[in-house]
Amino acid sequence: MIRLKRNLLLTMAVVMVTVALPMNEALAQKKKKKSDAPVVAAPAPEKKPEKKSIAELTKGSKKFEGLFTFYQDTVSGELKMEVAKDQLGKEFIYFAQIGDGVTDAGTFRGAYGENNIFKIVRYFNRVEFVKQNVSHYFDPSNPLSRSADANISPGIMASAKIEAEDAEKGTILIKADNLFLKETFSQIKNPPFPGESPMAFRLGNLDSEKTKVLAIRSYEKNTDLAVEYVYNNPSVLNGGSSAVTDGRNVSIKVFHSLIELPDNGYEPRFDDPRVGFFTTEVTDMTSASATPFRDLIHRWDLRKKDPNAAISDPVEPIVFWIENSTPMEWRGTIMDAVLEWNKAFEKAGFKNAVQVKIQPDDADWDAGDIRYNVLRWTSSPNPPFGGYGPSFVNPRTGQILGADIMLEFVYHTNRVVYDKLFGEEAALETHTSLGNQPHFCFVGAHLQNNMMFGQAFLRAHGASDLEMEGMKKEAMAELLMHEVGHTLGLNHNMKASQLFSPKELADKNVIEGKALSGSVMDYLAINLSPDKNTQGHYFSTTVGPYDVWAIQAGYTPVKSQAELDPILALSTKPELTFGNDADDMRAPGKAIDPRVMIGDLSNDQIAYSIHMMETSKKLMEGIKEKYSKEGQSYQELTQAYSVLMGTYTTAGGVMSRYIGGVYVDRAMAGQEGATQPYTPVSLKDQKRALDAISKYMLAPNAYQIPEDLINYLARQRRGFNFFGGPEDPKIHQQVLNSQRSVLAHMTHPNTLQRMVDSELYGNEYNMATYMSDLTKAIFDADINGNVNTFRQNLQIEYVNTLKGMVTGPQSNRYNNFAKSAALYNLNYIKTKVNNSSGNVSSKAHKDHLKLVINNTLEDVK
Repeated sequence: MIRLKRNLLLTMAVVMVTVALPMNEALAQKKKKKSDAPVVAAPAPEKKPEKKSIAELTKGSKKFEGLFTFYQDTVSGELKMEVAKDQLGKEFIYFAQIGDGVTDAGTFRGAYGENNIFKIVRYFNRVEFVKQNVSHYFDPSNPLSRSADANISPGIMASAKIEAEDAEKGTILIKADNLFLKETFSQIKNPPFPGESPMAFRLGNLDSEKTKVLAIRSYEKNTDLAVEYVYNNPSVLNGGSSAVTDGRNVSIKVFHSLIELPDNGYEPRFDDPRVGFFTTEVTDMTSASATPFRDLIHRWDLRKKDPNAAISDPVEPIVFWIENSTPMEWRGTIMDAVLEWNKAFEKAGFKNAVQVKIQPDDADWDAGDIRYNVLRWTSSPNPPFGGYGPSFVNPRTGQILGADIMLEFVYHTNRVVYDKLFGEEAALETHTSLGNQPHFCFVGAHLQNNMMFGQAFLRAHGASDLEMEGMKKEAMAELLMHEVGHTLGLNHNMKASQLFSPKELADKNVIEGKALSGSVMDYLAINLSPDKNTQGHYFSTTVGPYDVWAIQAGYTPVKSQAELDPILALSTKPELTFGNDADDMRAPGKAIDPRVMIGDLSNDQIAYSIHMMETSKKLMEGIKEKYSKEGQSYQELTQAYSVLMGTYTTAGGVMSRYIGGVYVDRAMAGQEGATQPYTPVSLKDQKRALDAISKYMLAPNAYQIPEDLINYLARQRRGFNFFGGPEDPKIHQQVLNSQRSVLAHMTHPNTLQRMVDSELYGNEYNMATYMSDLTKAIFDADINGNVNTFRQNLQIEYVNTLKGMVTGPQSNRYNNFAKSAALYNLNYIKTKVNNSSGNVSSKAHKDHLKLVINNTLEDVK
């Protein structure tokens, strides 16, 4: 068996060898044939194109040398940017300014945009532009500084491929169209607002074909590019205002500035809550303090030529240029107003700190050049401001690098917008997002209303044209000083109006040569004396004591904080009191201190507001005669009436803030002259305010509009401008809007909440008692008889407000105490209206009230 297996294996092996031999032979023959074939050379590797040099890539381009060198192709306009070796990894300042825009889109000439720090970083064959975070500080000596970048996101705005590189110089070239022809450095188009109407004006998409570079200016320390952005929307619902030529294609021009970071030994100064400067907010991340703030105030780099002198000229003064388009007759007033600030700087140790020059008619520089601080004029279709004084800074230090002042011609005319006063809606809604910007200022519009009110006052007293012109110059001086204050770093001081009493303001001998308030940075009421013979200044013509002190605090040269502390300790002086926009009570329910308000004047605002309301009513009686001119329409009369009513309403709003108000003192603990931080307004003053409002805004005879005047409140027709609605004056709606403006604050959940809380620290006006007093003021005088139509409107409005407090969509904002008071007063009113006396109109009105109240009480059950 074993032998059989062995023979079988042997046979299989022989067979396998026999089969393999021919196969191997075939392979050998195949190889032989291959080797006999002629040898063909392998194709040479494809040669890479030589990388072009910077010179080759920029051939045919116009060169702009400066801080950054730019090249613009003379055929296509394509933009390239050259970055030097020492600019990589280095920080620069970016600043944007609107060259021209439309307020429909929230943009306008002179508006300041982004102001930040960016760094240029190389990443392999690309260059990144990275926005830097300047909001945090880490003490270099603290070990925590090693984690300074932890959980802080940088802003990589763009990444550009390196197109060419000069190995010898170390410079690199990149394409720059994507940097400046897109919203890379700065967002220009605003996002849609939540709940925005479909009819709101909207920019379309950025059109890359139409967007273009208009101009390039490059200097040693800055490079500026002017770019026109075109937004395309082929189908629009709202084509915009008259300022928009074609709503489908809207242009916005922007100046982009790339600025070298100053290395000049500037010493930053930190913010103090007792004085008001614009700031760059910085938090010390290595501090254990309860207030780890290192907020940098914005100020110019002023240094004495003679450091040892008590008063010295500065090494570099602050120079403003009056644009050559400024009317000749205004130049003197403007120059004098700007130079008034030197009075403040002298107290800080500088003379001639502020200088004014006039731009020559043949100047080779443009007013938009950031190297010049220019007072500029515009006359816009929809002016967003009367004056606007922003500045741009080094965000690392707070040093102001430049500033402009924009002045709108319209606010020196008699044009006024009064549509809202008549309760009319525009045919098309336009949305302007001008809020949320610290530099935006509306004092010009405020001053215009004051000036027009003053004109009505002067006309009634038979004033001459010379007196009218004098008042106008005073208003312009106040506007200029206010806006220059902004360019010096100061923000608003809405608490400064407390300087003089009404009696002192009415005495020209007391106020001669003085500011009417502690600061020109306030929004004041016009100063009108009841007696023409004692009339002094209508507006401030010089800076106030707070202004002088604030400049001392910001600019006095000091070697340490200890030298600055005695200056700041003066904040408790009455004339140096301060409160900014965040502290003011201009909107219902906003803030708590009634002294921080706009449209007020004097240290007795209730008394002065009554004076303004009485003046308005008296002027109303004579405006028909004074403003009706033969051969002219009644447009000017209608405008005068609207200004009087607007002033009347503003005065009521000022008084309403005293109800539930709390005075605020921001002095430091232990500071001389300090009071407790929170002190409720006295019961006496809260009652005074309510009594005055009851008399002038809520009483049956509160709004005594001459009957023969209403027939003449006719606007001049222009084309088809009455398509938006009937043209007749909506007097009832207008009066109700005036009343609503005060009731909105007097019944606001914040006001009622504060009245309850402040009882724990001194408030003597119980909220429930107050609500009862308010209800009686609105109902008791006429509920048992005839109720006129103005009161019917008011009473329905008030009952609906009470209803909303307990069952409305905003009822959750009211505390239980407010809801209880609302229910109590609804029941009180119900008992009053059960007596259906009076004429038919009054009976119908009372039945209406009963129905609303019964339904509300039923809903509560």
